[in-house]
Amino acid sequence: MAIFKLQVEQPPKRRVRRALKLLVSAACILVVAVEPAVAQAIQLVRDTETERLLKSYEDPILVAAGLDPAAVKMYLVQDPTINAFAAEGQNIFVNTGLLQQLRTPNEVIGVLAHETGHIAGGHLVRDTAAMHKAMIPMLLGVAAGVAAMIAGAGGEAGMALMGLGMSSAQAQFMQFSRVQEATADQMGQKFLRATHQSGQGMLDVFERLADEEAMSSFKIDPMVMDHPASRERIDLLQRLVEASPYKDVKDSPEAMHAFRMVQAKLAGFLDPVEMVLAHYPVSDNSEEAHYARAVAYFRQPDLQNALAECNTLITLEPKNPYFWELLGQIYVDMSHPERGVPAYQKSVDMLPDASLLRVSLAAAQLATEKTALAKPALDNLKIALQQENDNSFAWFEAAQAYSELGNEPMANLSTAERYYNAGAMNSAAHFAVLAQHDLSPGSPDWQRASDIMSVAGPEGQKRH
Repeated sequence: MAIFKLQVEQPPKRRVRRALKLLVSAACILVVAVEPAVAQAIQLVRDTETERLLKSYEDPILVAAGLDPAAVKMYLVQDPTINAFAAEGQNIFVNTGLLQQLRTPNEVIGVLAHETGHIAGGHLVRDTAAMHKAMIPMLLGVAAGVAAMIAGAGGEAGMALMGLGMSSAQAQFMQFSRVQEATADQMGQKFLRATHQSGQGMLDVFERLADEEAMSSFKIDPMVMDHPASRERIDLLQRLVEASPYKDVKDSPEAMHAFRMVQAKLAGFLDPVEMVLAHYPVSDNSEEAHYARAVAYFRQPDLQNALAECNTLITLEPKNPYFWELLGQIYVDMSHPERGVPAYQKSVDMLPDASLLRVSLAAAQLATEKTALAKPALDNLKIALQQENDNSFAWFEAAQAYSELGNEPMANLSTAERYYNAGAMNSAAHFAVLAQHDLSPGSPDWQRASDIMSVAGPEGQKRH
């Protein structure tokens, strides 16, 4: 997907709000302590087609909520479960499973409207205060338990007191969270009405999750759930949906087609190949089936069938940039970058503002090992980095391009940028020092190296 090598990147280290999961652990209030580890475990998928589809869903909702679409960042998480969550700093994370398992664009949009309700309502900021407040009874319980054990009351009595403090804190925070979830539902429905969209999708998703919860063999205490009691929540959503003049608005055929194409692409790249070929058999001549099979054959690898399916797609839609992107990737990953360059170039010509496509083209140009293509590759990378200055892979390719052109100071500075954005501060400082030594004093690049040194040096030492 991007270059579609399933680029795995680290998301921002932000405190996150779970959106759809209905079960919580008994240790949920320890989330503050474990969040960095959780955040580091998230795998992010980059794909222009999928990202743009999500933005086309979310941007009208953000405008209706009075938020700036350019300020809200969306991330695609490689996770097969139905979930999405908002994170402090106006970030929205969407699981691949949400796109793969939901049935319509309206259902996805309903979930995004709910998450936008959390951002617009300032819930992420308020959660911090609520967590701190909830910590008080827990800490008091721990202190009482320790005191009881010191006084000779025994380990079991002390642990019981600690458990009471934990339960009290958990119940207090969950009650606060349930109120926010209900508010996000109502705000999300408001945004859907403002954009003339049906709220039925949101209702269908939460009703599905409520049914799954009801079928669970576990008894769930309503006081330890961070969402409203399911039946109560569904009843409220039902009333809101019925009151909307747009309740019967359906997704257009064009919207359904774009959605199914993304579903097929995600399945092709993420699901087991055997499962993909069984779900999209050769007897299925739909465009999404050709798409899924092209990717699945590419992964096998079966170059002949992958190219045949991809060429069928291009015949059906010669002006689709994502089909040319896939063709380029097939050639590059099969060690034929010289054939991949023209395909990637077509995708960039059709979608010149797509930074990931330019990075893919540049990577293909450099992979040919032709010096004549190093300068065009660098030009593409410069344009891409103007849009995504934190793209570590683009900085890696820029370092290769500068090195190919014999500009080692800028190769070192690009490497410093790469490590800086990847969070490897010691390495970032090291290469910034190397770059600054040979750059013209006072130049913008020399100053940038100095800036990296001033931040990465102390940060690297602190982490060490």
